[in-house]
Amino acid sequence: MPTPGPAEPARPAGSSPLARAERFVWLSPRVLEQRRFAYHFLGGGAEAVETALTAYLGTDGGYGHALDPDLRGPVSQPPHAVHALRVLDGIGRCGGQRVERLCRYLTSVSTPDGALPVCHPSPHGYPAAPWVPSADDPRGDLLTTGPVVGLLHRNEVWHAWLFRATDFCWAAVAALAEGGAAMRPYEVAAAVAFLDGVPDRARAEAAAERLGRRVREERLIVPSPVPEPAGDRPAAPGPDEPLQVHDIARTPGSPARRWFTDAEVERSLDALVAAQQEDGGWPPHRRAWTPGATLEWRSVATVEALLTLRAYGRRI
Repeated sequence: MPTPGPAEPARPAGSSPLARAERFVWLSPRVLEQRRFAYHFLGGGAEAVETALTAYLGTDGGYGHALDPDLRGPVSQPPHAVHALRVLDGIGRCGGQRVERLCRYLTSVSTPDGALPVCHPSPHGYPAAPWVPSADDPRGDLLTTGPVVGLLHRNEVWHAWLFRATDFCWAAVAALAEGGAAMRPYEVAAAVAFLDGVPDRARAEAAAERLGRRVREERLIVPSPVPEPAGDRPAAPGPDEPLQVHDIARTPGSPARRWFTDAEVERSLDALVAAQQEDGGWPPHRRAWTPGATLEWRSVATVEALLTLRAYGRRI
């Protein structure tokens, strides 16, 4: 019989949100989120996160393999690029040859206006969530372009692709703020992700102020009146489900934070704490369309919830 190796030291059971979340993360199937959790909360290394992320990397420099769990299959897609850049930004590795290759991929799938579609036409019919748009000739969309451009600017990445994509985002944000386009909650989140990172801070602050006025007028993001127990929360019906304050202003430094009063922010954070479920994980802000995707989104949502709470100084 083989000699057993040294046993892993047992972690003491705890009742804190972080301890409960840790157990959930180790029971989840996403190695990437396990590595992210270890990096952000257990002193793990950035190299381990990069190694896990590489498993999703395609030969074209983009990312696939359900990195964004709503898109299955190996084909690279813009939403996967959004997720990859968030991961790299979080570990301070959003640069170098990996990002250079990703920018070449972004150039190859951009629409004629220089932006990214939500979903690039693929020759293979891999499964996708029912709300993912499918078109042979897709248009550029702020949902994917905004976060990608914001994260690249935030990390001082300079690439030719950024010039037209940045102009697209400025125009899209202005259209939202001025009422020239219908406003969806996730579009507001994408606009804020762009404004959080773009280098022209004076212009970003002015655009955020105009956008925030419209968001408040239309009550698009309604702060929770009271924390909702996790077991009583209905499943999110889809990507147009109204978002909470913490979904938009992910950090206190975001220009969107000034859209809300201190009391509204605190109520939203209270609701986020209360949403942690019995097994230690957080629910995804997605309608359940397949069990595997739901469980993977829960891993992502759990890490993101903890990062948001820590950013606001909540004890976890």
